Amino acid sequence: MNKKIEPVLNLAIKYLSYQPRTVHEIRKHIQKKGFDDDIVKKIIEILLEKKYLDDNNYAQLFIQGRVRNKPKSKFAFRYELKKKGVSSLVIDKILEQYDDQTLAIKSVKPKIRLWQNFDDKKFKKKMMNYLRYRGFNYDICLATLDYFCESNNLIKEDFDEN
Repeated sequence: MNKKIEPVLNLAIKYLSYQPRTVHEIRKHIQKKGFDDDIVKKIIEILLEKKYLDDNNYAQLFIQGRVRNKPKSKFAFRYELKKKGVSSLVIDKILEQYDDQTLAIKSVKPKIRLWQNFDDKKFKKKMMNYLRYRGFNYDICLATLDYFCESNNLIKEDFDEN
């Protein structure tokens, strides 16, 4: 291997060792360190060849992790992945298996216990703001609000009967 490329490759591998990265992130990191475009291209080719870089796999893992730990809307996921340099085709392919309504319900579930004692007006405001902040459109926010209001009323009715 070329003596010029080896230290740059080690730099890129060290950057990858902390967490998976996209091709765009690696390119920016190496260029920021002052290396020219020819070396950057060669390093990216080597990393792709060794399968250290894979935008498709990165996007899949990124979305799975976010859905599990911090669900947002498909719009918000698309925006985050675009910022990281993932192509629209890859993003669309991965996001087609997710549903905004399901993501909205999943994102709100942990908060319901905190909000359950609020009056209806405050409950609705909290939920709508929470969902809008996470990138869900107004229709999805309303549908999610209806879902939880109905289930909340059913729970209250069960207690009233006893």
